[in-house]
Amino acid sequence: MNFKLILNIAIHLLRARLKQSIVAAVGVTFGIAMFITLVSFMHGLNNMLDELMLNRTPHVRLYNEIKPTEHQPVFLSEQYKKSVNFISSIKPKDRGKDIYNSKAIIHYLKQDSRIIDVAPKITTPVFFNSGTIEISGVVYGIDAVAEEKLFRLSDYIIEGNISDLTQNNSIIIGKGLADKMMLKRGDILKVTTAKGNLASLKVVGITQIGIAELDNTMSYTSLSTAQKLLGAPKSYITDIQVKLHDITMAPALAKEFSAKFNVDAIDYQTSNSQFETGSTVRSIISYAVGIVLLIVAGFGIYNILNMMIFEKMDSIAILKATGFSGNDVKWIFILLSMVIGAAGGLFGLLFGFIFTSIIDVIPFSTAALPTIKTYPIDYNSTYYFVGITFALSTTFIAGLFPALKASKVDPVEIIRGK
Repeated sequence: MNFKLILNIAIHLLRARLKQSIVAAVGVTFGIAMFITLVSFMHGLNNMLDELMLNRTPHVRLYNEIKPTEHQPVFLSEQYKKSVNFISSIKPKDRGKDIYNSKAIIHYLKQDSRIIDVAPKITTPVFFNSGTIEISGVVYGIDAVAEEKLFRLSDYIIEGNISDLTQNNSIIIGKGLADKMMLKRGDILKVTTAKGNLASLKVVGITQIGIAELDNTMSYTSLSTAQKLLGAPKSYITDIQVKLHDITMAPALAKEFSAKFNVDAIDYQTSNSQFETGSTVRSIISYAVGIVLLIVAGFGIYNILNMMIFEKMDSIAILKATGFSGNDVKWIFILLSMVIGAAGGLFGLLFGFIFTSIIDVIPFSTAALPTIKTYPIDYNSTYYFVGITFALSTTFIAGLFPALKASKVDPVEIIRGK
């Protein structure tokens, strides 16, 4: 088979039906461009939402969960431990929320090479007092330096600075909470704990993460202020937040730390499972729509090649009569299809990049997401590779069936009919 000659014939046939060939290539171009644009935008959106959540979520969280004792006294009894025992109305054990020997645990974790760093935290429910109104919320006592290093809290502070928490009896509150209570920087906020402790804290900042449920209830203060608010000792810590170098190790390390330190541990995948499910579904939808576009373009190529074969029966008969085999004719039309697919695919990659670049600079300003300035785009070369591969595959399959039909044309019948 003379490949150069066959390719030359395919290009001449393509030129003879140039308008139809351009229409087919445009279909492929449109499909690839929309596929890349859609997938890049959807994955950019997923990454933005994942970062929004993961930036505020530790990879592993150590804490004490309120739960019943797993080993009841009846199971320790020699008389009943081998029996089937049914126990009802088990009350949870009061282990206390603070982590025992927390300073030693933090010191040990900081030495672990798998860990970026550790941030201690105190979590306590409170009531924010506004006149006679009590608004329920949560106060997080944090180490400002560690919190900033691991979670970039300053990115979400729209008024004030995280360093202001070093002042005694200071607090940073959520935007939703500030709007409800009509508070601004410098105001005094009265806070009541569940045990009845009352404290007056100075508002030194306002934060906005973009998740209404958090912005309406959360606030931040220093570890020492939170400990004084609760009347707890300086060793009182309710949460140890861990960030890892390799985020995929989080489930395994959560189990390891839970067994080693006798505390409860949860990894980010478990705590954000619904969030990850949403990201997966959006990715599936974007890929499905893009593939459908490419399949539709493939049907366009199939129809055009079918019509071309019908109109070029004389040329096919002459080719066969001059010594071209059925296999040669088949490859002429397959190459014709691949040329259309390659040209359309390359232009599709170009226009896909242009469209995503345009979207990437469109301003996107919303009060719910103060850190986002433009629409999110993920420039991943994988999408371009998948796009061009699928374009060539689709056009090859679309050209294969008409090519097989052309290879079976009997030149004697065509010439005799003429």
